[in-house]
Amino acid sequence: MTNKKKETKEPLITGTSPPGSAGLFAERERRLKDLEQLTLLSDVFMSVVLSDRNACQHVIRILMDDPGIELVSVRTQYVISKVISHGARLDVLAEDKKGVICHLEIEGADVADHARRTRFYGSVTDGEFLRKGRDYNELPERYIFYISRKDIWKDGYTVYEEEKRFRQTGKKHNDGSHLIYVNAEIDDGSRIAKLMKYFKTADPFDDSEGELSKRVRFLKTEEGGIEIMCEIMERIREEGRESGMKESHKKTAWNLEKMGMPLDTIAKVVEEDVSVVRQWLKSAK
Repeated sequence: MTNKKKETKEPLITGTSPPGSAGLFAERERRLKDLEQLTLLSDVFMSVVLSDRNACQHVIRILMDDPGIELVSVRTQYVISKVISHGARLDVLAEDKKGVICHLEIEGADVADHARRTRFYGSVTDGEFLRKGRDYNELPERYIFYISRKDIWKDGYTVYEEEKRFRQTGKKHNDGSHLIYVNAEIDDGSRIAKLMKYFKTADPFDDSEGELSKRVRFLKTEEGGIEIMCEIMERIREEGRESGMKESHKKTAWNLEKMGMPLDTIAKVVEEDVSVVRQWLKSAK
């Protein structure tokens, strides 16, 4: 009889990762670090957070100083397209049970004329809510809250509320449109200033903002929320790439102007609206 060699099994190696997984883990860690840095002063992150009706309702109640507001719908990154004229993408658009429209917009980093930007957003929003054949008195009461990182008007207030009056009489003129500028730079001790302090951090372990805090914690620390945000981070990175392309187009426009090329031709070369290119060239001077 021949002795059969006893078979031995290789011990299982624990604590190691399959080939290629180290890169995946590193990518996940990078995404989580990026996620930690997001604040509510990012239009994309704010839109994701406030797509939750309760979180959005919490914010609007504070901005409107009305704890009784009840929202019936919330739309984020709401696109209003136009065939010929300039379209718009609204960060947050909400409606309460009384039919009042609240529009929250984060300041764009490349915006030079904030007043005209808010004017434009007000007009496209009104146009969206007044259908053909309807009377003007059916236009809803509409509030725009324009939220900026810095005090863009530089007068030391957290909130600047536009008020319309007749010059000759001083009487208020109410057409149902309201514009409120809010900034995260000035802390005047108000409830809105406290909310803006939270906007600047979006700390998932800060529970001071009720339903808003719950939503931020879910998106930044819980598995389901992190999955949502990983997809959003890809979108943010894509927007970053588009932003880089935009800067390239700006430089091209500046160079072409120096060469004496007409404005409308420059706009065609960089594939951008003439009014936008005009603003680029104006800001470069």
